[in-house]
Amino acid sequence: MVSETATTRPLKTDEMLINMGPQHPATHGVLRMVLRLDGEIVRHAEAVIGHLHRGQEWQGQNRTWFQYQALIDRVDYLSGMFTSWALARSAEVIDGTEVPERAEYLRVMVSEMNRITSHLLWLGTYLIDLGAMFGFPFYPFREREKLLDLFEEIAGQRMMFNYIRIGGVQRDPKPDWFKRLKAFTDEFPKRVDEYESIVTENPIFLRRTKGVGILKKELAQEFGVTGPSLRASGVPFDLRKTKPYSVYPKLNFNVQWLEKPEGGDTWDRYICRIREMRESNEIIKQCIDMLPEGPIMSKKQVAGLRVKAGEGFTPIESPRGTLGCYIISDGSDKPYRFRWRNPSFSNLAVVGELLVGRPIADIMAIFGSVDVILPDVDR
Repeated sequence: MVSETATTRPLKTDEMLINMGPQHPATHGVLRMVLRLDGEIVRHAEAVIGHLHRGQEWQGQNRTWFQYQALIDRVDYLSGMFTSWALARSAEVIDGTEVPERAEYLRVMVSEMNRITSHLLWLGTYLIDLGAMFGFPFYPFREREKLLDLFEEIAGQRMMFNYIRIGGVQRDPKPDWFKRLKAFTDEFPKRVDEYESIVTENPIFLRRTKGVGILKKELAQEFGVTGPSLRASGVPFDLRKTKPYSVYPKLNFNVQWLEKPEGGDTWDRYICRIREMRESNEIIKQCIDMLPEGPIMSKKQVAGLRVKAGEGFTPIESPRGTLGCYIISDGSDKPYRFRWRNPSFSNLAVVGELLVGRPIADIMAIFGSVDVILPDVDR
């Protein structure tokens, strides 16, 4: 008779319930992930928000139109041009404001610059999340700093721009500004080539991302995922093309998406953003060449700024997806109601589905690939 030994007995493990965050360096904000683990395998994951409640919608209803324009950049602090633009477009729809053509080209130009800066920061921090502490994560910041210098000149700030206003933009750049931006657009594709030569086919990077966190397009659409995370899963949905606004119909560009019947993984989401940066660079070039002369503001920016009574909703394509602003105005100097449709909120909701069945080591690879900004979630 063979006695039962440690090697023949079935291994029994107890599931563990652990918290990742809310103070965690790789959650990119105050997020709590409640994980149920079987050994190192995730059996259930739940994102718990509320630790960073900003009260942005309530603040919008208790500040004047003039005051709130300066505050709204804090919703998605990496994409301030887009949050300002969504607010401005919604107010302009209600008010019937016609924005000057030059201002529209400037809006597209600075927003595509902002799309690049957002993706660059995502790229650098994502590589850090994966443990790439050999210096490359700081390469993207080199180009990002050049664009932030240009933002600082026209907006006076490097992060909370408050450049796009209701009715136009706050300042017309000087001729030298356009020359430096043009020089950047000529140099930038070579820099992206440099990123790709280090990362795209890196064997360690491929092992960490290929086949990891597969997001099927049906699941993405069910959860309301938008932006690069949706397009990397095989859905060519981009508001700049599917529901064109501003001067985008006059520009020649392509929606960057991947044909992925089986769903997109974390590597696909990476490559989609790389291609988007190249496309944004080309859009900026076109805006510089096509920029017309004329005024940059149609509505005077004063402390007593008012918007006609009515309601409006306008979505735009931000770096993280569909960003929408819904406003009800009663005609006073304060909005009556504010509601935001933030892409990070929907994108975060699907993360728990992607983590199930994956080891702990894949958590940050998957979470980081979705590109969530917590103030955009916990607005």
